[in-house]
Amino acid sequence: MNILVLGSGGREHTLVWKLSQSPLADKIYAVPGNPGMAELAVCVPDVDIEDNDAVVRLAQQKAIDLAVVGPEVPLTNGVVDALLAAGIKAFGPSKLAAELEGSKAFSKNLMKRYHIPTARYEIFNDASRARVYVRQMGAPIVVKADGLAAGKGVVVAKTVNEAIAAIDEIMQDKAFGAAGSRVVIEEFMSGEEASLLAFTDGETIVPMVSSQDHKCIYDGDQGPNTGGMGTYAPAPVLTPALRARVQTEILEPVIAAMKKEGRTYKGCLYAGLMITDKGPKVVEFNARFGDPETQVVLPLLQGDLVKIMLACIDGTLAAMPIGWDDGAAVCVVMASGGYPKAYKKGMEINGLADAAAAGALVFHAGTAQQNGKIVTNGGRVLGVTAKAGSIREAVNKAYAGVDKIHFQDEYHRHDIAHRALERLEKE
Repeated sequence: MNILVLGSGGREHTLVWKLSQSPLADKIYAVPGNPGMAELAVCVPDVDIEDNDAVVRLAQQKAIDLAVVGPEVPLTNGVVDALLAAGIKAFGPSKLAAELEGSKAFSKNLMKRYHIPTARYEIFNDASRARVYVRQMGAPIVVKADGLAAGKGVVVAKTVNEAIAAIDEIMQDKAFGAAGSRVVIEEFMSGEEASLLAFTDGETIVPMVSSQDHKCIYDGDQGPNTGGMGTYAPAPVLTPALRARVQTEILEPVIAAMKKEGRTYKGCLYAGLMITDKGPKVVEFNARFGDPETQVVLPLLQGDLVKIMLACIDGTLAAMPIGWDDGAAVCVVMASGGYPKAYKKGMEINGLADAAAAGALVFHAGTAQQNGKIVTNGGRVLGVTAKAGSIREAVNKAYAGVDKIHFQDEYHRHDIAHRALERLEKE
């Protein structure tokens, strides 16, 4: 089979890596791809993945049998619909189904209608009314841009002034463009976060291994939110009993709700969860694989990802054997100094082969090739991942890989998986 993967980040590199292991995969094309993917796929850098017609043309030219959509924007643009209309199988939700991520207001209203546990909320189109509401409710409180903001349109405000500043930044300064034309303001939920991704064909739902992302830039979960500074799987906070509750109280109801609403959801559903003292509640839904969650979940997958994706598309997921390794995986993100704000590009990266020799899987996120050298080309540059028999071993192995890689102004967190390790120390 000829396979097309849309995207250029660490998630897509991981998808290409896992798809390439299938005996069904003959040739893989990555659009636009990155230097890491180029070892396994043919990169096509000159096609705009946000142009549905251009994607369909490329898929037809390359005789693509399966297209896999990584990022959220092409999904919310309806690229899956366009590919399916052209007779090309595509893994991912339709435009209507992807609104579960594309609009936080839609997602929250759906959860309210179908009694899916989530934080209390209000939606505002008007900044002055949003400010009045924040003053009434007090802090801590959460302010979210309604639309897509690359994982950065959420502010957990510790004070009323912080919340008002977030409203002004999102709605008046247009920090996230049209995504901030309205805001969702939510009650603050206390607890521990976890992510649970699931394969679904619109009926059957197969959860993956749980994981936990580290959003804040600095150690100890301090500083502003990023797209994710590292992750690990499985997340011990999501016990077997809690996983069962997520399945029956969240995953099954939302997939049934989407079908009832005429938005049958197929692909990967990402449930961002808060484990509160009253049980699991939804922080957000994403309409695709998470980044960097994919970098730890897929290395633990026992099964043919090509076959699993085809089963999701064809409605035969119930018959598909899917297993998971008993061990653990950890990913440490190596970022450009200054991220998530301004940072420089074009810094030469050294030690990639040494990290791989040390047993790490190095997934490229923001890299480019210049004059035969690999250089930095984004805020999150690399996801250094390791698999082992336990979380502690995987942490040590991942950081051993990180220690082999060097580039100017490199920054990474030193405490990935700290909650899991603290939990182990208490046992």
